Amino acid sequence: MCGIGGFVDYQRDARQFLPAAQRMKRTLTPRGPDAEGGFSSPDALLVHRRLIVIDPDGGRQPMYSPDGNTILIYNGELYNTEDIRSDLVLRGHHFTGHSDTEVLLHAFLEWGTDAFPRLNGIFAFAIWQKAERRLTLCRDRLGVKPLFLARTDGGLVFGSTIGTVLCHPDVEPAIDADGLRTLLLLGPARPPAAGVFRQIESLLPGHYAVLTPERYTDEAYWKLEAHEHPDDLPATIARTHELICDAAQRQLVSDVPLSCFLSGGLDSSILSMLAAKDYAARGETLHTWSVDYRDNDKYFTKSSFQPNSDNAYIKMMVEALGTAHHNVVIEPEALCAALLPATDARDLPGMADVDSSLLLFCAEVKKGATVCLSGECADELFGGYPWYHREEILFEDTFPWSRSVGLRLSLLAPDVVQGGAEFVREHYLATCRRAEKLPSDSKKDARMREMFVLNLDWFMATLLEGSVAEG
Repeated sequence: MCGIGGFVDYQRDARQFLPAAQRMKRTLTPRGPDAEGGFSSPDALLVHRRLIVIDPDGGRQPMYSPDGNTILIYNGELYNTEDIRSDLVLRGHHFTGHSDTEVLLHAFLEWGTDAFPRLNGIFAFAIWQKAERRLTLCRDRLGVKPLFLARTDGGLVFGSTIGTVLCHPDVEPAIDADGLRTLLLLGPARPPAAGVFRQIESLLPGHYAVLTPERYTDEAYWKLEAHEHPDDLPATIARTHELICDAAQRQLVSDVPLSCFLSGGLDSSILSMLAAKDYAARGETLHTWSVDYRDNDKYFTKSSFQPNSDNAYIKMMVEALGTAHHNVVIEPEALCAALLPATDARDLPGMADVDSSLLLFCAEVKKGATVCLSGECADELFGGYPWYHREEILFEDTFPWSRSVGLRLSLLAPDVVQGGAEFVREHYLATCRRAEKLPSDSKKDARMREMFVLNLDWFMATLLEGSVAEG
């Protein structure tokens, strides 16, 4: 994980805001503890903090094109780096290192914004072209990597975190009525394009934005589409197996220690199995990590989300895979003490003890590994939650995880939030309308498509935001 930030100002000398750029860089230190860099010119300032995973020397940022005109700052990983590199070499490009950053830069030099649909990965990046005075921002298809921005009179401010954007003096730390409704009635989720603070927005997943002295544009380079499923069950199983194996294999590329989160569930167990096989083929042992809580064996309570404790399944998988396993036990007192630091890491109120436990867990994992594979968000993609298969929840006409708007409003004074129920309702309906449907869909099929978009745009985004902040 790395962090990016910066701003463009076409009306004033951007270099007069160097102190703001330094503050922006400091907010990104937890995301990128290993190295830092920056670029400044009369029009633009860019800052970068790096967590080194691949090519420590060849991946330094900002990264410049051979002619020095194009500058890239990048947060993410490309899983098809070698595929793109091979294509670019055939087109005459030369590389000095083996980082995905350099491949991304050359892909942009070759194809411009047409390069973005070619990228298989998780990323948020900014590209400044000096001669054209043009800034290009881009975010991955599902929004794994965050990217916030604020329009100003002179241009634009952007950053990996809300706090980074708020460092610029032109961005006021003020929350308007919509921001208050979001925090109190939709939180910990937020509308996909919202940054909660009045001036701040989030670049949508699968989108790129271009800023020039004349205009600002925001376009989609990818969107989720509905198609008929042409395969029978055996072919579907084979294709799913192929995709999961390919995705896992591509994410095992690292120049630093890598391990896996292991909860004993299907998602983390499958990833750990694939990684363990890869490590065994190299004569190495995979390290896995799990989290538990003091006295959890006494107080564990079954729910529709977790009908069983994890421990028995973790033990089963560790024995089957032969991993070097680490079990992190969190004390309740520490969990409570980490609530505020976890909120600071997310920049907004989040998922309470879920966030604080993740923060403490990742702090322990970092002592032994820099990169961890996780099965996070498999439930969103593969329909694991109760609201996918329990029809009484599936067909409830509201966000399935936020059915208590009336209760929340009852806890507030009448004048604190105006139009709150209508605000939540419109966001829910707007999300359902975004779900493409087919004429052949049954009522349940159509509702399942809506449910997947509700989860991808809202629930998954909340989990990813927390994972990125704490990790």
